[in-house]
Amino acid sequence: MTSTPAAARRRIAFFDLDHTLIPIDSDYEWGEFTIALGWCDGEEFKRRNAEFFAHYQAGTLDIHDYVRFATQAIREQGATNSIAAHARFMREIVQKGIKDPALTLVRRHQAAGDDTVIVTATNEFVTRPIADSFGIAELIAVELERDADGWPTGEIRGTPSFREGKVARVEQWLKGRGLDWEAVESTFYSDSMNDLPLLEKVTHPVATNPDDRLRAVATERGWRILELF
Repeated sequence: MTSTPAAARRRIAFFDLDHTLIPIDSDYEWGEFTIALGWCDGEEFKRRNAEFFAHYQAGTLDIHDYVRFATQAIREQGATNSIAAHARFMREIVQKGIKDPALTLVRRHQAAGDDTVIVTATNEFVTRPIADSFGIAELIAVELERDADGWPTGEIRGTPSFREGKVARVEQWLKGRGLDWEAVESTFYSDSMNDLPLLEKVTHPVATNPDDRLRAVATERGWRILELF
């Protein structure tokens, strides 16, 4: 296959979300928010959430078990209560974490004509309103299976956008637009070593507010390191 000339390639900026565009873990903070609402046993939730977060940092997270846990509260509360609570969560927690440097980065890519896409391992219920706040229409998140009423069941639909799954989901997204890696000039911003597979795949990997392990890899390989926060 003939490679697309560099000047003709479509430019795409992919962004991780938590600790990359926002200085919080939105999934974790949403869990804390549901505790404050009295939706779950705080002590037990914190214990399990801390275990899952430790596995995430270690790269050993079972994403299916985690999503069942993370969506339990909204499944029990139902759509009306959950959607209203998330709107409060956006106002009280997330909006405070959306900082000018991150917004400026996104706007710079958009002003240059680049496609902008958030690629996150956090589920779509939590992250869709956050992507909207950044003015990013394209969201690749963990998709949730829905019941007959259209509400999450706790299971994941398709490939979860986590670790190597982010590469698979981005490739699906590209294919759906008649593109492949050879046809695009791609940039990916991420803080996490969990995102190494996608960082290695793109044209321009950018370690953004990187954790210690990713910082070491980025330094060794000469990748750009960006501190937004």
